[in-house]
Amino acid sequence: MLPDLVIHGAGIFGLSIAWDAVRRGARVQVADPHGIGAGASGGVVGALAPHVPEQWNAKKAFQLDSLLMGQDFWAGVEAAGGVPSGYGRTGRLQPLADAAAVDLARARAEGADHLWQGRAAWRVVEAPDWAPPSPTGLVIEDTLTARIAPRRALAALAAAIRAKGGVIGADAPSGPPAIWATGAAGLAALSDDLGRKVGTGIKGQALVMRFDAADLPQLFVDGLHIIPHADGTVAIGSTTENEATDLAIDAQVEALRDRAAAAVPALAAAPVIERWAGYRPRARSRAPMLGAWPGHVGRFVANGGFKIGFGMAPRVAQVMADLVLEGRDTIPDGFRVEDSL
Repeated sequence: MLPDLVIHGAGIFGLSIAWDAVRRGARVQVADPHGIGAGASGGVVGALAPHVPEQWNAKKAFQLDSLLMGQDFWAGVEAAGGVPSGYGRTGRLQPLADAAAVDLARARAEGADHLWQGRAAWRVVEAPDWAPPSPTGLVIEDTLTARIAPRRALAALAAAIRAKGGVIGADAPSGPPAIWATGAAGLAALSDDLGRKVGTGIKGQALVMRFDAADLPQLFVDGLHIIPHADGTVAIGSTTENEATDLAIDAQVEALRDRAAAAVPALAAAPVIERWAGYRPRARSRAPMLGAWPGHVGRFVANGGFKIGFGMAPRVAQVMADLVLEGRDTIPDGFRVEDSL
């Protein structure tokens, strides 16, 4: 019997959509000849962090909905498959450099009170011991930010999908409606098909250090993410290398270690246990690219989750299942494939 839905790509978008679909009772087959998490989703960072609560737009609202869905989404995945995802809504701290930064942060706190619906907080507090140096002695604390262990999360999704009868393998049949969630390679294929560049893969490098910070908050300082994970490691990332042409790990990843040690001196002696590099898919619009593949009946796209794929995944899965399985278009303006043309 043919599946109701075929999904090409076993990264975070593909597996999340498959999970939402099997929960609705659909027969789903996921195909990826390279295996689960072979692309950017198999990275190491796992920061699920919100945009600042100001200048509100559809992208920020969509992300907020998705982040607020995260706890129940991942709890359901873990309950179905019995595999932990590494999810934890542990919050985030950011240092404030001067009085102007403090005033801006407090203004944004007022915005968060309204925009975040009272379900999470953005506030200015005194810097705790686990915080990067702050010239003002103050930091932003937000309670919306969460962490995830990317590879564990993909394994948890795969287990949950299979527990519900879904199939994950190298190939899938043609005929049923199909979603292409194939990352950087998928953006290249879509660009070739449409005759114009709709996105590209952007190289990023990151590293993992052995340091037990348990459930302490994430830190964000000068563009650097420092994410404590539940397994006694801390992920540091990541670079953004627009002109990179290969995935060689180089001195830029070592610079991440130096920056992390400067922000948190306790990390200076922590050993590096892994270095990672990958191409992350960035749509031309900078928002996720969702919806019908122009010119192809029954073919759909879910791509472009540059840096925010894991945070956006619960809501992406929902709107793509709405569209393909139920014919309801709940994709916000700015996210459709044609918006990147």
